[in-house]
Amino acid sequence: MSDLCTFLFDTTTAALWAEEVAMAYAIPAEIVAAPAESDARCDLALVARAERDRALADAFGREGVPFRRWP
Repeated sequence: MSDLCTFLFDTTTAALWAEEVAMAYAIPAEIVAAPAESDARCDLALVARAERDRALADAFGREGVPFRRWP
């Protein structure tokens, strides 16, 4: 199991919004290139330590950021 979680987005706007939400909630995360094998609609992904997965998903849900987890 990976020690990172990866979030994918349909648009660049959503990816950058997710980064802003992570910063606002003080959750360390980083924008990276989306994995080629993920068939992401946006070329950007957000990664964080696996233990931050739930906190990020909850923050995105509260703020309305559309996302999906990968894999």
